[in-house]
Amino acid sequence: MRMLSFRLVYIFSYNLFQFCGHTWILANTIARFLKFGKDALADTFYSVGFVMSLCQLLSILELFHIADGIEKARLFPRFFQVVEKNLLLITVILLEEVQSKAVVCVQLFLWNIMDLLRYPHELLCVMEKPSITMLWIRYTLWIPVYVLSAATEGVTMYQALLHAQPTAPTSSSLKSTVSSHLHLPFVLMFYLPVLALGASLTVWQLLKERQHHLDKGSKKTKKK
Repeated sequence: MRMLSFRLVYIFSYNLFQFCGHTWILANTIARFLKFGKDALADTFYSVGFVMSLCQLLSILELFHIADGIEKARLFPRFFQVVEKNLLLITVILLEEVQSKAVVCVQLFLWNIMDLLRYPHELLCVMEKPSITMLWIRYTLWIPVYVLSAATEGVTMYQALLHAQPTAPTSSSLKSTVSSHLHLPFVLMFYLPVLALGASLTVWQLLKERQHHLDKGSKKTKKK
């Protein structure tokens, strides 16, 4: 049994917080959709955006977890995922017109599914009670959900860029500032290819990580 230490308590608390946060977001989103139907799409981001932003902001700590050895994972895939999520959230927060788009709700739903496939497995690993079923779910189902999420991110960013173009002079100063920096042709030529390339490399790395962990998990099961 592992000795109780600050590092152990910290990483357990972190994963538990993320699990509870994403569970609340997903439950809230589903409940609102069942209650209000399509009308819920208009203010879903307003309802869960703060908690989602907090969870994604705290996910930056995971880069330090991997670098410090607290979590055993590849750094590049996690770095790319953290950066792309936070950049997209910042864009959606700045452009209020995009927040009511259906694609944003789909994006939040996919992000929560991804994280709820990951954090339960991480909690079990911290408690030294790994499950081969959770291991398989974590490293197999997670990849197609990530691919779908990356495609949705491209659509979300495209929608955001349409609203980021300079429009009438009556627009707010914040929107004017954002629009001046987010020129549609330039960002489309830069962000979307980078997203496609980064997502492809991430999937390749995740497949290698999956093979490593599944092989390791199979060996442990055979020994038992």
